[in-house]
Amino acid sequence: MSGTLYIVSAPSGAGKTSLVSKLIEQDSHIIVSISTTTREKRQGEHDGVNYHFSSIEEFKQKIEHGDFLEYAEVFGNYYGTSKSAVESELKAGKDVILEIDWQGAQQVRKLMPEATSIFILPPSLEELNRRLNNRGTDSEEIIAGRMNEAVSEMSHYHEYDYIVINYHFEKALEELHSIFKAGRLRQNAQAQTHKNLISGLLGE
Repeated sequence: MSGTLYIVSAPSGAGKTSLVSKLIEQDSHIIVSISTTTREKRQGEHDGVNYHFSSIEEFKQKIEHGDFLEYAEVFGNYYGTSKSAVESELKAGKDVILEIDWQGAQQVRKLMPEATSIFILPPSLEELNRRLNNRGTDSEEIIAGRMNEAVSEMSHYHEYDYIVINYHFEKALEELHSIFKAGRLRQNAQAQTHKNLISGLLGE
């Protein structure tokens, strides 16, 4: 049985990273795709764990060869999702999550329209602002910029198949996991998984 590709997007502060991290702890059939980047490795990061680190020259060669499902340049650094790595994991039966923004999602849908997409929303702008402030890592100016960016990102919610609103973490996690569970019960997935059982039931 092949896995399903999932796109998960959210504005900064909505809780996407925490939800996805907990989800893959709970479900061994789900993995997160490791992005390739040209930025410098930070202290404590490991190649092939946090990112696949690449030179700009190598990255641009991969773009020319069509090796990425999606890629973007952010503040002078490139980030991309390896097409072959994702396809390999899907063939192995894993459900693969791409944690990307709406622009990356649009690129992926063109190449893999069968992908299932999920957008995570905060319960309110006030709560989103509170969460960003509670991080204690950014100035008021940066937070104001993130809030403006968040509104722009959230305006693309209608492009996604599912919406999860992160009112309460455990509830949002349950709803997120239910999407993956339901995906495995689709007719084509069940027909693959239980091919012999169904043949027997039909006397084939």
